[in-house]
Amino acid sequence: MVDRPHGFTRYVTDGCRCYTCAWARHQYQVRIDTLKAAGRWQPYVDAAPARTHLQQLRAQGLGLRRIQDISSVDRASLQKILHGRPKIRPATARAILRTRPALDDYAPAAVIDATGTTRRLQALIAAGWPYAYLADRLGRTRANLSSLLRRARVQAYTARAVRDLYDELWLTDPATRGADPEAMSRARACAASNSWAPPGAWDEDEIDNPETAPDWTGSCGTPPGYWAHLRMGTATCPPCRAAIATHKAERKTAAAA
Repeated sequence: MVDRPHGFTRYVTDGCRCYTCAWARHQYQVRIDTLKAAGRWQPYVDAAPARTHLQQLRAQGLGLRRIQDISSVDRASLQKILHGRPKIRPATARAILRTRPALDDYAPAAVIDATGTTRRLQALIAAGWPYAYLADRLGRTRANLSSLLRRARVQAYTARAVRDLYDELWLTDPATRGADPEAMSRARACAASNSWAPPGAWDEDEIDNPETAPDWTGSCGTPPGYWAHLRMGTATCPPCRAAIATHKAERKTAAAA
């Protein structure tokens, strides 16, 4: 017998009928009966969404062993889902669907979303890092770096190289690394003309998320953020423009009431 803790699993798997295991089995049945009475008992769900997500993860270069490590769903179950199992437990579906691999989980040649890569490069340029310096550190030409800034997808090894360079440089003054003052000015002017956010506008937990926007002022997405843009002399960001438009509309409605 496996030396597992007493509880529901030991009751079912090992046939233990001690008080602790029996009580766990009773509590489980109470929960099931309550859900059934409320019409919310759902022992199995359609496996198709989980299977689609698994296929996407595989296409991005993740093997089943790595997906198993991230999701805590055993490899045999993952294989059965990929091979067409029609129904799975809700907890299994949730574990698979919430699996979001980190950058280091991808195979080097896997092609992934470039959002975090372009934002990091843009932020470094906004901080004054010259194109030539960044291109040299990444083993690229300036033209190649410009092309990289326009891509929607990049290989994982490129994304990791840019991330590592960003982590090294974002708090450093380019002048301390011998950057030419004129090149620094050109970099900042280029970033300003393209409304590229500097490092301080990005939260490290959000920079890779395509659904997020930079927080230029510390209160972007609110009317005070809009006015802060004007005081700073920076172009207003879309969330702030939306916030001030909503604010003005609400004031106009209140005045007409």
